[in-house]
Amino acid sequence: MIWSGFALTALIALFAQNALTQTGSAKGSDFLRFACSQLVIERTDPLVNPGVIPSSHMHQVVGGSSFNATMDPAVIDPSTTSSCTSCKMSEDFSNYWTASIFFQSPENGTFIRVPQMANGRLNGSLMEQQGGLTVYYMHAFSGTNKNVTVFPRGFRMLAGDPTLRTKQSGPVTICHRCLAKNERTSGGSGAPCSSTDYASFPPKPCPGGIRATVIFPSCWDGKNLDSPDHRTHVTYQPGSALAGDKCPSTHPVRIPQVMYEIMYDTSGFADPKYYTNGKQPLVYSFGDPLGYGAHGDYLFGWKDGALQRAMDALGTNCFSETCPVLKLQSWENTVACTKAQQAKENTGTDTCMYALSVL
Repeated sequence: MIWSGFALTALIALFAQNALTQTGSAKGSDFLRFACSQLVIERTDPLVNPGVIPSSHMHQVVGGSSFNATMDPAVIDPSTTSSCTSCKMSEDFSNYWTASIFFQSPENGTFIRVPQMANGRLNGSLMEQQGGLTVYYMHAFSGTNKNVTVFPRGFRMLAGDPTLRTKQSGPVTICHRCLAKNERTSGGSGAPCSSTDYASFPPKPCPGGIRATVIFPSCWDGKNLDSPDHRTHVTYQPGSALAGDKCPSTHPVRIPQVMYEIMYDTSGFADPKYYTNGKQPLVYSFGDPLGYGAHGDYLFGWKDGALQRAMDALGTNCFSETCPVLKLQSWENTVACTKAQQAKENTGTDTCMYALSVL
């Protein structure tokens, strides 16, 4: 899978602009970007396995503290039922979650969870991130119309397909970047999901870690807050993973494009002996030893009007974590926002784990 020429060029331009923004040389950009610390690691999934404890596989979750196994939108509004958020934006009580990665020992077959790490020195606060992930909300990258409609209460969606075990054609929406040892702090450079990234797990040691990217759809049908597969009520712009200023007639409402970056610390699992004869030792918690099934889950929970104000202000004096229409909380409060597991389980990274759906 490769990006279309336009999509890759657009995203390279986006990140080039972002680099200028970080040094104060640019006045704005087309995205918010902020870090979220770890809320909980456990086997619950209110999107795919609502009410099931434990769910089919382990997830790493960030965001509002009201996250639980059900999250019935008729009962729970994260923006009012959460007592805290593990995201830097203090008005964002959304929940964002992805599958954990395990190292399977080629020697004895046991599993150890791969720890997460901070997302590089892109700006000061991201370096302080305690695991978790980095969230982007992005505008259109083509056309002149930058207006988007923010998600309504109860909105949720899933990007990726956990059943995939082969490379797919078309624009890349999820990828893995293999970082060299000297890229650990920076998190790598250049556009994500470029031709040098992998849809699967990288087939080589990654001593600087793996940066996984999940890009969500940017068009909504305007009617359904969810769908049976959690994907068909939204879609990507035709022919591109990146949002443009047009959407298909079946999904006419342009929404902010959400993107995650998740950093996995594979430095302890980078021995070349683990990568021989076309094999590699990593496996996603849902039993995928190839990596093609990587996915991300999203549940909207911003305070009334906050995200819309930010999206309307993008490109002026609002960019990345510098956005006067939003409120930032301290890193002490961000990291302090955690919650107890509902599915009680040892999730340490120094012990063998059994939280795989295939076991």
